[in-house]
Amino acid sequence: MYAAERQQQILQQARALGRVEVNALAIELGVTPETIRRDLSTLVRAGTLRRAHGGAIPVERLVTFEPEITSRATIMAAEKLRIARAALADIPEQGTIFLEAGSTPSALADLLPADRELTVVTTGLTIALSLATRPKFTVLIVGGRVRRRTLAAVDDWALRDLTGARVDVAFLGTNGFSVAGGLTTPDVAEAAVKRAALSIGRRTVLLADHSKLGVVSLCRYGDVSDVDLLVTDSLSTRDAKELTGLGVQVRQA
Repeated sequence: MYAAERQQQILQQARALGRVEVNALAIELGVTPETIRRDLSTLVRAGTLRRAHGGAIPVERLVTFEPEITSRATIMAAEKLRIARAALADIPEQGTIFLEAGSTPSALADLLPADRELTVVTTGLTIALSLATRPKFTVLIVGGRVRRRTLAAVDDWALRDLTGARVDVAFLGTNGFSVAGGLTTPDVAEAAVKRAALSIGRRTVLLADHSKLGVVSLCRYGDVSDVDLLVTDSLSTRDAKELTGLGVQVRQA
């Protein structure tokens, strides 16, 4: 295989999967890791890839585009369901939890055991509506402006409500995360609310599928080390060690 053909294959795979890793590519393409690194450097210079820890991501993943909540629910749906099931182990028998607006926290909301006495605080309009009919649940929706794209409560009213909240477990989603880039999201108003949500739980759980790893959006609202547990569907041994080295527990669904 010529270098140009190999690089085209790498680019196609990066766009299909959202991320490529040096060692995996070397094995798959039958070349040395050094050859793959040179290929990635060529693609970076061409403006099609951006280097990330251990590999690269396509540049289109770095833009501030954010799909609507209805579209996101269909992306990585099977992975999000697995993550939600794995996160059920952190739901208390009774007590208070926070569910951030987002497709993966929404998947967890759908699986919450109906026989538990829970107070659920949420910034998600769809989450509040789906849980409001369960007789043993007390649902508190955070006030604020509802963003059309995510159906999440944002701005000063939301920050006011979250500032005084304290919950047993806070379940959060994210648009992107990495050790170097931290936790990021494309919207300034969402970032402010997410930053506040990081501090309200006695335990903070991040729900994020593997496609979010290495993604960097416009607004950084926290560090990966701000969460206690990452629940994900797939993670390389190297990435897992790096995260646990920061004190983050990792659970793979």
